Amino acid sequence: MGAGDQRGAGNHMKPQSVLTAVKLIKTGEVIELGHVLSPSMPLSAGRRFELLTKPTTEALGTNKRASNEELIVAEMGQVGTQFDGFAHQTHGDSLYNCFKMKDIATRTGFTKLGIENVGALITRGVLIDIAGYKGIAMLADTYEITVADIEGALKRQNMTLRAGDAMILYTGWGALWGKDNARYSKGNPGIGVKAAEYLIAKDPMMLGADTAPVEVNPNPDKLLSLPIHEMALAINGVHLLENLKLDELAAKRVYEFALVMEPLKLEGATGSTVAPIAIR
Repeated sequence: MGAGDQRGAGNHMKPQSVLTAVKLIKTGEVIELGHVLSPSMPLSAGRRFELLTKPTTEALGTNKRASNEELIVAEMGQVGTQFDGFAHQTHGDSLYNCFKMKDIATRTGFTKLGIENVGALITRGVLIDIAGYKGIAMLADTYEITVADIEGALKRQNMTLRAGDAMILYTGWGALWGKDNARYSKGNPGIGVKAAEYLIAKDPMMLGADTAPVEVNPNPDKLLSLPIHEMALAINGVHLLENLKLDELAAKRVYEFALVMEPLKLEGATGSTVAPIAIR
């Protein structure tokens, strides 16, 4: 880190984080954590996703080869299972590491903090099953996850958090994905300010959840607007991994795994749709 740093907690990505993650692989089972991108998925207000297929050649040659492709119209940094970069949020006019909007924002992308700076991230992933700890399938609408909830879930799972981990919260909210999009998007359970401070103090590589913002929404303090987004991304340089598909991990009680993920190299973008995998 330091002056000019654009990677924040991504600096945990080193050969040692990869070797630590690889040691967790015992069976070779791969569990996909990304939702399918489609027009039927929940979308935050103002965002869209359209995929239009088009034939690009007629049947050519004696072998009559033809081809097809697609046009995608979407906020590719902020739809589906998505990874938030540091250009996504500001504190006033300041972004992570005191970069200023006026200095790095352009119509065609950010000149600093673009998602292309992140690269591949491979680390130990820890699933914190809050719903399981509570003995329910899904946390209630706008339930604020507390420090006691996190500590209780970790104790139940016999897990401890380490610096550089991908700390992933399971709320059960993902059961609504594609089934009740209106409820999914209206609000959701998630971590509050105290729980976020607790997790960020553990020095994670990223925080994630099976909800759109990771944090409780709306915040119980009506004067605050998505404070964990600001706290994680703009102030502490910790990435957020959102809209994860975590049902299989939770059902199989896979609490520790190797997480492998890489955002698209969208130059100057605020984030990226991603398709992470857990390997155990």
